Amino acid sequence: MGKLGEQLAERQHLVVALSSAWLIGTSPLLGMMAKIPREPGFFDYSHLLVGLVVVPVSVSYLFTCIRGGRWRLYFPWIGGQLGDLSRDCAGLFRGRLPVAEGGGLFAVIEGLALLLLAATAVTGIGWLLAQGGAAALAWRSAHGGLALALTVAIVLHVVTVSLHLLDFVRD
Repeated sequence: MGKLGEQLAERQHLVVALSSAWLIGTSPLLGMMAKIPREPGFFDYSHLLVGLVVVPVSVSYLFTCIRGGRWRLYFPWIGGQLGDLSRDCAGLFRGRLPVAEGGGLFAVIEGLALLLLAATAVTGIGWLLAQGGAAALAWRSAHGGLALALTVAIVLHVVTVSLHLLDFVRD
């Protein structure tokens, strides 16, 4: 990825990180079920607005991260390349931290977070478009489940980044 691509990815990452923190942190305060409430509150409006920003950013961020063959880094399992992932997992059982580079465990966690982010955004749009209809609660359920999985992936991502920074400090 060139310098321009890296700058774009950094900006997208910042938007995704801040907006995801807001959306996840405020989601328990929402009053939406099958449709937007008759009198939506601040958190309902903000979730809709921030969510609408995240949809195109999350999808474009996914494509920014995987272009130029970089999909092999985040999704090595698609190409059947499981060696680095297996080595990292085996190393964990021996008390060794995985390396940050390559298509190992840390990269796979990032890849799953990218997919979960895009899927959560898309199901949020599905929920919004289906509001008041028979499918709205199914979209909401899918959105909530994916948001929970995304939250776990984000926590794992933060832990792996922290471990990577710990390696820098040790060296």
